[in-house]
Parts: sequence; structure tokens; C-alpha cells
Amino acid sequence: MLYPSVDALKKEIDSKYSLVSLASKRARQMQEEGGEKLSKYVSYKPVGRALEEVAAGALRKEEQDASTIYEDEV
Repeated sequence: MLYPSVDALKKEIDSKYSLVSLASKRARQMQEEGGEKLSKYVSYKPVGRALEEVAAGALRKEEQDASTIYEDEV
């Protein structure tokens, strides 16, 4: 992957694992629902577009509420 660079992505998201998770969820959303956050993209594929959104600062990781209890934790 040449663009966006990993260094640019690491400035926005602290963990590679969080980055992969965020980009894959956004790519799936773009495939199913559409909706572009940037006016112009370099990549043609949804994963590349999602990573471009992260690098541009248009896509950020949501902070989780510590009091939230998920079904698999019960």
C-alpha cells in the first residue's frame, strides 16, 4: 500500500489493529450504503477509500463508554 502511508495513518489511529477494524467496518458500510466523506479519492476500492478518510481526519475511532455491557459479556 503506497497511499496513504502507514506513518500518516498511525498519526490518526494509535493501534494497527484499531485501524484495520475501523477501515474494514467503513469499507463494508460504503459498499452497502454508499456515502462518501471526501470530495475526491485516489483509490477505487472501498478499503483504500476508508484509509484515505482516516488519513484526512474525516474518519475517527469512537471512544467506548466504560459502563456499556455487551451481550457476550453477560
